[in-house]
Amino acid sequence: MNPSLSDPFTNLLGSWATSLNICSVILRILIALIFSAIVGCERATKRHSAGVRTFMLMTMAPTLAALCDEYLRESLLGNGTGSFTFLPVLSGAAIIAGAVISINCILFSSRNQIKGLTTSVALWCCVILGMACGMGQLTIAIIGFISLLCTLNIFPTIEHFLKNRSNHFEIHLELKSSAYLQDFVTTIRKLGIIIDDIELNPAYVNSGLSVYSIALSITSGELKKYKTHKEIIEALKTLEYVYHIEEMRA
Repeated sequence: MNPSLSDPFTNLLGSWATSLNICSVILRILIALIFSAIVGCERATKRHSAGVRTFMLMTMAPTLAALCDEYLRESLLGNGTGSFTFLPVLSGAAIIAGAVISINCILFSSRNQIKGLTTSVALWCCVILGMACGMGQLTIAIIGFISLLCTLNIFPTIEHFLKNRSNHFEIHLELKSSAYLQDFVTTIRKLGIIIDDIELNPAYVNSGLSVYSIALSITSGELKKYKTHKEIIEALKTLEYVYHIEEMRA
């Protein structure tokens, strides 16, 4: 292996970890499964569609593919093939397959909200982590795993804080009758909020309710300075003709 491409973590473990043998194979698969299980548990505790086993399987596949590519490369070098450019075909195929499967985790709810986007991307990240483990690049895998876990657990709080104070947001609105829509529009305009887009939700056509997805922008200086989205929505809930209202989140 080119010294410039050697992995610091496997170098610390010794020569057995840098070469292909039964112990290094078990180590790479084990690390990939542990990392994916932790990420899967994080998603499962938040009641997302993909659970622990899904994440473990999605990570194990590219790990095995990368190991097969490594064995093939070593075999070609051992046979004295000479100078050649080796393409990790199986690893590339595993990444593409993982991306396709991850996309299928994205769902649209009856409230026109995109569901599972974060879980889908997390699955694909685990595919990349698995490939890194299979190739013996455990330092990259460890750093990537820590970054992924921090992104899933720390940044949502920051994102929520910033979104709750932005001038633009979307709401899911359920009115007791469509006759109240004009009253609702008039009320929010008086508050200093304008409607950017409004869409009737067809999933509730025969429910007896009039349900809308509405994009709003805050124009009032007072609202921008003192009110969060949650406080605005809580105030709108007090309207007697509003059956239910909540902010839509990706």
